[in-house]
Amino acid sequence: MQIRDLEWLLAVADHEHVTDTAAILGISQPTLSRALARVEQELDAQLFERASDGVHLTPVGRIVARGAREVVARHDQLLADVRGELDPESGVARLAFLDSMATSLVPRLLRDFHAAAPRVRVLLSQEPGHELEADLARGAVDLAITSTRPAGHGWHVLQEERLVVAVPPSHRLAGRTRVRLEDLAGEELVTTPPGYGFRTLVDGLLRDAGVALDISFESQDLATIEGLVAAGLGVAIVPEAMVGPSGTRGLQIQGSPGARRTIGLTWRTDRRLPPAAERLRAVIVGRRATG
Repeated sequence: MQIRDLEWLLAVADHEHVTDTAAILGISQPTLSRALARVEQELDAQLFERASDGVHLTPVGRIVARGAREVVARHDQLLADVRGELDPESGVARLAFLDSMATSLVPRLLRDFHAAAPRVRVLLSQEPGHELEADLARGAVDLAITSTRPAGHGWHVLQEERLVVAVPPSHRLAGRTRVRLEDLAGEELVTTPPGYGFRTLVDGLLRDAGVALDISFESQDLATIEGLVAAGLGVAIVPEAMVGPSGTRGLQIQGSPGARRTIGLTWRTDRRLPPAAERLRAVIVGRRATG
């Protein structure tokens, strides 16, 4: 059984027709049929049921197909890793980032990197902060843009964000430009769920100010939070850049010097980054931090 046999098996499973699949693969039907028979013989199991409209996976076939997808994916990853080691100009770099960075910072970083290394492929994933750290720890990503520096990791500050209180345009405080967190007493708060780094930051600011607010809604997405505030469903503490798209007003926070969020690039230092990822790290680190 060869990797190619598994790739062909998956193609037949997807298209559910041997003749059509052979045409798509650019091989003869007998060649494809022999490959399928070879896999079935080695596994001593029937993988496909023949029917008038084509072929369909048997229950055992579905198990084999799931395993085959994993094997093929690992094989593809192995080839990509080797290519990355041999040629950092055309390898793969894996970058994860906070959802709130998706339309602002990340596109600017990738624009600069693409200009410097146009043949490097960058695999992107948007995740909350705690998942970023978990993916770094298990090696699923090479680099992460987050608001917390995992212990023992490399760290480079990319930007500093001022946090503000977002209120709907008709709110009692909307006419002001500055507030103290104590002014929010009695309000309902829209924020991220427990366990998120941003929620920890917001909870800490309110605790330091001696303010306890009831939570009206929780959302993983800061843009959604801004929209909920605009709809009059509460107030929120958010980065200043998130205020306004839905009509909210942003009020500067007085008396809370910690009302800022630091965004940085982080990476593991206990092992060498793949060359393509190191190239991406070097380009990002070479940019000037913004505030």
